[in-house]
Amino acid sequence: MKLLTLLKDLPAHTLTGSPQVKISHLECDSRRVLPGSCYIALKGTQADGHEFIPEAIRRGACAVVAEMPCTKEARDAGVSWVEVNDSRLAVSLMGAAWNGHPSRHMTMIGVTGTNGKTTTAYIAHSLLKQSWLRAGLIGTIAYDNGEEITPSTHTTPGPLELEHLLKEMFENGCRGVSMEVSSHALDQERVAGINFNVGIFTNLTQDHLDYHHTMENYFQAKAKLFEQMAQDTRARRKPVAVINIDDAYGRRLAEMFSGRMAVKTYGSALGADFRMLVHHATAKGSEYELEYKGKSYLVRVPLIGKFNMYNSLAALAAVICAGIPVRDAIANLQNIPQVPGRLQLFTHPGGAQIFIDYAHTPDALENVCRTLKEICSRRLITVFGCGGDRDKGKRPLMGAVAARLSNACIVTSDNPRSEEPLSIISQITAGMPEGRYAIIPDRARAIATAIEQARLGDVVLIAGKGHENYQELSTGRIDFSDAKEVRRNMFIKEREEFPQA
Repeated sequence: MKLLTLLKDLPAHTLTGSPQVKISHLECDSRRVLPGSCYIALKGTQADGHEFIPEAIRRGACAVVAEMPCTKEARDAGVSWVEVNDSRLAVSLMGAAWNGHPSRHMTMIGVTGTNGKTTTAYIAHSLLKQSWLRAGLIGTIAYDNGEEITPSTHTTPGPLELEHLLKEMFENGCRGVSMEVSSHALDQERVAGINFNVGIFTNLTQDHLDYHHTMENYFQAKAKLFEQMAQDTRARRKPVAVINIDDAYGRRLAEMFSGRMAVKTYGSALGADFRMLVHHATAKGSEYELEYKGKSYLVRVPLIGKFNMYNSLAALAAVICAGIPVRDAIANLQNIPQVPGRLQLFTHPGGAQIFIDYAHTPDALENVCRTLKEICSRRLITVFGCGGDRDKGKRPLMGAVAARLSNACIVTSDNPRSEEPLSIISQITAGMPEGRYAIIPDRARAIATAIEQARLGDVVLIAGKGHENYQELSTGRIDFSDAKEVRRNMFIKEREEFPQA
């Protein structure tokens, strides 16, 4: 592909050298540059790709995209040089062009917000798949390219990987894609090359302030998805924003984009386009009454918790906006799968119920604890920690939530990364009354202790890591799965209580 074709969608840029040069690869890592590659220099948190331009040229790069003027070395080597204001924006747009703009050929649903992204994206994916047979999924747990499902590497992959994945989906016959869109991805322009048809905003609560610093910055990062959609003239269908107006930030977002693009609101608030009215839990999940366009529908969802009613309502609204008939979407909700690590239930041999959940923010932990209190006939035992090298401000808040809503708390390690586990734990317990918690830094032992203590009627919540099959320590990643630890300890417990088995 010629460089000129790749530059077609780029905003203002300066080209030095030939636009007709043929490009064999797009590459952001100088170590992987091959003869004929176009090297795109990105400024990262750990290193600046501009420092490796000479290496890329030595390895045979025939073109360079950078946030600086052409160098003498590049000019002497006959390298075409593209000076841009934002390399991250450039790589996203060029990645889309390189792969034939796959998002323009599918119905794209993007889900953003603090809590509920994974479950909402999973539900929307299931609904698309049930109606259209093949649909793509990109999110925290897995990628589905229409042919196979693989574990994910990031909630939202880098732009080159992302666009290649979308191309695979289109080639595999996917008509639509449901994907999580993280605030980091939006801030770093990873999805700038995607033409979204439906954007979902779930909610905004404290998280990632180690990166965004303020809630306003965090909100503005989320709003970029809808700004991008409002300015899009090439999407497959007219973009629609699906926004939760029971959330204060959601109401603000709806006001910001009303008049600039189609906005459909959801929630229990008066005036919501997709309004949830009467709702209650059932033995097999939840059900609620949906009011839409003057008609009422009974909606049943095989997931517990009011927050999952919101997740299902968001997904339902999105796929309806994407063209799936209302009654088909509602009927198919009953067939959605269990989302791994999201209120995932294990039945204890002694009669207790054990749940694994990804809840890792104060709001998410409160929602899960309140949901489990409703089905708990005896004690709620909560095992949780907080990740290292991440937002420290939420640690005492999570401790306060767990102490207030649980009958017993075990504070343990999550993914401590480079921080000392006991230091993280002390910041968590700063928000908890004395005598309301036990400290067991070893997560495996904490889980074992909770299961050992559980009795008939108890509910054990193991929060924070959900589907993850690793633990990040200062020495690197190790294999670790909450689900495996639960199964192992339940097997031990069963052998103790029923030795004849």
